[in-house]
Amino acid sequence: MNEGLGLRILGEIMAWDDDQARKEFSWLRLMARLKYDGYRDFQAGMRFIESLATWLQQFGTAERPTAYDFVRRSLIYVGPGEMNRLVEQFFPSVVRERIISMVAKERSIPRYRVLADIEASAAIDRLRRQTLFMGLSDGARIDGIRHNNVGVLNNEQFVLATQLDKDKWQDLIDKLRKELKDPEAQFRLVCLIDDFVGTGTSFLRYNTEKGKWTGKLCKFKDSLDGAVKQLAGKHVFAPDWQLCVHHYIGTSAGSQAMIARAGEAVASFKSDGWTENINFSFGTVLPDDLPIDKVPGRYADFIELTQRYYDPIIRTEHTDVGGETHLGLGYGKCALPLVLDHNTPNNSVALLWAETEGGARDGVNAPPMRPLFRRRQRHS
Repeated sequence: MNEGLGLRILGEIMAWDDDQARKEFSWLRLMARLKYDGYRDFQAGMRFIESLATWLQQFGTAERPTAYDFVRRSLIYVGPGEMNRLVEQFFPSVVRERIISMVAKERSIPRYRVLADIEASAAIDRLRRQTLFMGLSDGARIDGIRHNNVGVLNNEQFVLATQLDKDKWQDLIDKLRKELKDPEAQFRLVCLIDDFVGTGTSFLRYNTEKGKWTGKLCKFKDSLDGAVKQLAGKHVFAPDWQLCVHHYIGTSAGSQAMIARAGEAVASFKSDGWTENINFSFGTVLPDDLPIDKVPGRYADFIELTQRYYDPIIRTEHTDVGGETHLGLGYGKCALPLVLDHNTPNNSVALLWAETEGGARDGVNAPPMRPLFRRRQRHS
């Protein structure tokens, strides 16, 4: 759709007078070109202004100003520039600092003396090669880390997933030993990387029905335990290895809950070759008061819309894991006004991402839900 036509239609939908239309059109053009048009999952031929016009039409005339004001003043959009910056800073700000601290502690010298000490500097180079980077999802941006650290990190240190077969584990350790010219070399630092944590339940949670811990961390541990068995008891990781779990973006509540759950699971995770030294880091942690229901009354009118314009069909067995059956405020009731340029988290309010046809649900006639930023669902 032509941008001018889209804006004119939007002005009619919102019933703006000429002065307000000029003001809003200026802001919309700026934000669409600077940020929102870059969203990856718009339908072919559609961009932000067209999507906004379609989205607003699902609300009543008197409710549209509330919905528009939420987008205008409260939406948090993380574009590729911001995300790439978080990826760029991961190795120098998190991994390199941990390597320096580990070497300083092992050699009993202050951190500031490590790089000036020839033997310590050599130990840093060795430990850097003994670091393995593994993606927890395609949001890990493994290619970005590799490209930003050419000449510093080796391609053989990167793995796109955490569940590996025996041959891949063997290949990783063989190449490490060949490069270090040490037949006994093992990995000492492992980094599990992901883009976003909302509640932390996908990473680690206790399943009361099965009576055990589940999640991405458990799958990684199972893969490692399986490798040890298949490699006739030979360990890929050194006895003193450390685990670093890094998310580029984390919610305040989710990051704290994930760390707490990991502490609770320590006793259950004990096994030959596993580590108790698990460290969590984040590129940025969102403000504690970001959820729209955090401050009573602050977004009361919009929260009412999330309850009124809601189709229960978006609830699934996978969303129930978050502990909430009504997803008006998002998975786990995170109530986030957040959009990432490559996808919208289901932790955000459902009005931003949900798409349904409406119909009779649970004894009510549910309205169709139109997304502002269509979400690519992992579980369909």
